[in-house]
Amino acid sequence: MPKQENDRLQNLAEGRKEVIKELYLSVFPKVSGFIMKNNGNQLDAEDIFHKVLLQLIARYKVKAFTIEGSFEAYIFSACRNLWRRELNKQKRIVTNDKVVELSNEADDMTMATLEQEKWELFQEKFTELSGNCKRLLELFFQKVPYKDIVSKLGYNSDNVVRQRIFNCKSQLTKLIKKDSRYNQIKEL
Repeated sequence: MPKQENDRLQNLAEGRKEVIKELYLSVFPKVSGFIMKNNGNQLDAEDIFHKVLLQLIARYKVKAFTIEGSFEAYIFSACRNLWRRELNKQKRIVTNDKVVELSNEADDMTMATLEQEKWELFQEKFTELSGNCKRLLELFFQKVPYKDIVSKLGYNSDNVVRQRIFNCKSQLTKLIKKDSRYNQIKEL
């Protein structure tokens, strides 16, 4: 991460109001738009944004870290992931208008932080793949049909694409498992 971005993370952790205000002006509208388009409202957006900022601050204070790429993109992606987690949790919590599972705020924050760390490890190792593997897996993750991948990338058949995707996923898995952070995350 460029020095300026690293300074912004440190300033956020120190509670500098100008950084928080800047993030509200630059990132919050995007987060709010995403959440409102995905079954949420303004209060949900504010709640998620606050949780992510608190997560970042707490995580940085425990162990300083750097963010690869854009600070704003990192915050947006953390908000998006946390909102998806909240939506999935809501599906489990309410059944027939009765609460079947109570959530613990501290456990939620811990799990969200852990998921963010897993996502960061995945993204980092994904960038280490060859350009061809990255393109193939991006199409696969977007659920593009194999026949369309064959025509887009010039492979001979669906079977070749399946085999190549399998090999690329295996390479990605090996890269992730070789990283020392994998065992730390896995044990939690």
